[in-house]
This record gives sequence, structure tokens and C-alpha cells, in this order.
Amino acid sequence: MKNSLILVGCLLVMVACQPPYDALKQENGTKSGTTPSGPARMGINGIAGANWADQRDNFANDKLVLSGLSGNENYAGVQATADNVLSGFQNLGINTVRLPLNPQTVSSVYWDTYRGAIDKALSRNMNVILAVWENTSFAANGKITDYNQFWNLWQTVVARYGTTARVYFEPMNEPHGYSVTDLKALYADWLNRFSSVPRGRIILGGAGYCTDVNSIGSDAQFNDCLLGYHNYAFFNGNNKTVNDWDATFGRDLNYPTRTLVTEFGCPMTTGKNYNALSGTDGEASYLQSITDVMNNRGIAGVYWPGLRTNDSYSLTTYNGTALTVTNPTGLNRLKYGWSLNPTSGGPTPTFNANAYYRLVNRNSGQVLDVNQGSVDNGAAIIQWHSNGGTNQQWQLGSLNNNVGLTNRNSGKRLDVPNASTDPGKALIQYQNNNGTNQEWIITDVGTGYYRLINRNSGLALDVNQASTVNGTAIIQWPSNGGTNQQWQLVQP
Repeated sequence: MKNSLILVGCLLVMVACQPPYDALKQENGTKSGTTPSGPARMGINGIAGANWADQRDNFANDKLVLSGLSGNENYAGVQATADNVLSGFQNLGINTVRLPLNPQTVSSVYWDTYRGAIDKALSRNMNVILAVWENTSFAANGKITDYNQFWNLWQTVVARYGTTARVYFEPMNEPHGYSVTDLKALYADWLNRFSSVPRGRIILGGAGYCTDVNSIGSDAQFNDCLLGYHNYAFFNGNNKTVNDWDATFGRDLNYPTRTLVTEFGCPMTTGKNYNALSGTDGEASYLQSITDVMNNRGIAGVYWPGLRTNDSYSLTTYNGTALTVTNPTGLNRLKYGWSLNPTSGGPTPTFNANAYYRLVNRNSGQVLDVNQGSVDNGAAIIQWHSNGGTNQQWQLGSLNNNVGLTNRNSGKRLDVPNASTDPGKALIQYQNNNGTNQEWIITDVGTGYYRLINRNSGLALDVNQASTVNGTAIIQWPSNGGTNQQWQLVQP
């Protein structure tokens, strides 16, 4: 698979300037709006997905046989097993299944049998993602083995499901053998050949092992197409903390409204507790971070794998009639990422509810401050050197399993004005209005500092442009692992 990505210097770039973001708006606000209900930030079309895989990892030189099947079933037999597996998925909150294709499956009589799984998912009102894996040589070289077979496959599949609204088409899984230029040419050819397929149901995997979605997303010829992103803990073996992973995802995911994480996963059969924070366990930190990103930024995710026989990453096992969850803490994190749980159930910090705290920014060393000690609604929130003032002290009260930050001097709450979801929105203080724009998710990032995410917008508490200057505005911005988004909580 992919060599480890070295992030030395990347974090420094991130904290020096804000990254690109979909539909970026830099605005300032002076008053709080209505009290939002805080709708779940589920990703594209509410997709909460899982892969159902061949036990050979989908790279096969013959027909694909989904885990739980023998390969000898007829259409009805495949449907019967699919009904068991997919109903089990749905019981876990999964509404989308990603299924593999290859020429040996589609361009043979077995296609009429294999379609039983696709059709059963559709009959159960699930979404289906159809993605091409090539043979075992493709796994090694990352290129299409036989282009005639490839195009014939897609001709057959699009002819059958091109007008089916809940079916998504992913031309190729992990096209790591192509340069960005050649991959773009292949995708442009696919779009030209199958121009009748709505672009909102086409998933273009990022370059490499689907890690580079930004190169594809930034090209106007692919506007309105979705983007498929992969990243695993072993891709970045040097990442150990949640903050390390925040930096990786902050760099990689510049197009959240178009992105599906079509594969992500961790060992599920080893008994690991994914609710426990660890500064040394890169896998636990990875799953915590990527599910935070999915929930906070509204990025859809498709877990690898929901079911694959003898795979330690498999979320479930199948006994012939029903699924069994392999790791409840892992499932808990997935449900949080899919916005099916209001809280993560994960490493939630505890603080003294009666105490006050200074929030000290890691990058600047300055503290969260209400400008000029104002007690007025709409007063600006800035950073300022610590001076012992009560306008720099905040009480962390419990709100719906998250926190509300109340200023000791004014009695007013840290607030995103007008319940804005725009990156760059300057923060204010405002009287308590029970809105989720005054509610913050606080997470230990594994370095002795904390990240605060606004529950309404999904954006992080941020010192604008990573400034170290007194008086700099505090804004909300996509979580990117920058030290200007990390806060130490210190009692006066």
C-alpha cells in the first residue's frame, strides 16, 4: 500500500494560513440570531455506509463472491443471504452498501446471479455504490488490465442501473498506477462515454490510493462529481495523536460537501477500546479523528469493511443467518461519524462545573478574552495577553453532553452570531439562548490541549490567521490540526 506520508512542515504551513474550503465566506457578525435546532451534519445524501467484500479483498482473477456466499447460489439464493446481511447493516444504522465489480463478475452469466445483492439492497431502500476492482495484477500496478473489458463492464452496469436514483458509480478503486494527468484523462473519458449518468451519482476516487482528492476536486471539468477518499492508519504510521490526524485530514479534505470517505477502517476483532484516548495508539486516534471530521464537517463515510470474512477490520461477523458486531466501541465511533449519535461516547474531558478557566492558545500563548471587558450582547471575542481579568475567565457548563462557555465578567456565552455555519465568522458573546451555536464539543487532542468544535456549524475555535498579536479576532474555521486551534484550560 502507500508509503507513510511525512507531515514535517505541513502543520507549520497550516497554522500560518487558513486552508481552502468549499464556498468560503469571510464575514464578521455583531449579533446573535435565532436559536437553531442543530440538525445533524450527515454527509452527501445522508450516506452512512459499509463495504460488503469478497474475503479475498476484492482483488480476484475470477468472479467476486461476497462474504457469506459460496459462489454456487442462484439469484434467489444471493437475495436470501443479502437480505440477512443488509437487514443486519440497517439495524446498525447503515443505509448504504459499497459493492465490488470486476470484468469476470459482470461479463459472464454470473452477473445475473450477483445482481441479487444489488437488487436486494435497492428493495430495502438502501443506496448502492458500485466500484470497480481489477484483478490481482491491478492490485500490484494500479492500472486497468484490459480496457476493452473495463468499458464493456461499465456499459453493462450503466445500461442496467444508470437511471436508478440510489445507485452510485465509482469508476475505479485506488487508481494508484496513474499520474494525476493520466487519471484525469481516464475520468474525462468515463464521463464522456456515460454522459447520461447524473454527476451527483459519480464518485471519482482521488489520485494514488484515493488519498489525493484535492487534485481531482480542483479541476473544473469534474465539477458536480463526488470525490472518493481513502486513508488508513497504516498510510501514516507516524501519526499517533488525534491532533496528528486532524492535521492530515485538514490538509486532505478541501471539498467536504463533495467528499465521501469510501474506505476507512481499523482493527475491530482485537478488543481495542476506541472510546479511550491514547497519545501513542495511532489507530485509536485515527478512528476518533476521522469520525470527528465526518460528524463536524458533514463528510459521508463508508466503513471498510462492514462484512468481510477473516478480516480483522470487519465490523461484523456472519453466522449464516445474522450479523454480530465485533467491537461495540468501534461501532459507537462510526455512529458518531455518521451523525447517528449526539455525542461520541468517546474520550470526553471532565472539568469542575463550578470553576472558571482561562483558555490559553497553544500557538500564541494568549487567552480567550471579551474585548474591553464589555458586558454587552455582541461584544467581540479576541485573544489578549493574560491579565487576570474576569473577562478572560470562562465557566464550562454542561449542555446536551457538550459544554457552554459562560464569561465570568458578563455572564454571557461564547456564541457564533446568527447561528452562522460560514468559515471565518468572528465570534461574540451573547445572552444564553439555548442554541447549539452556543454549544461546544470539547475533545482532548492527545497533546495536553483541547479542540473546541461548535455544535451548530461543526467548525473549530480558531485564532484568525494563526496570529500572535493582541486583539486578533477569534473565529470559527474547519478543524485542521493547527496549534492556533488548540487550547489549554487553566484555572486562574
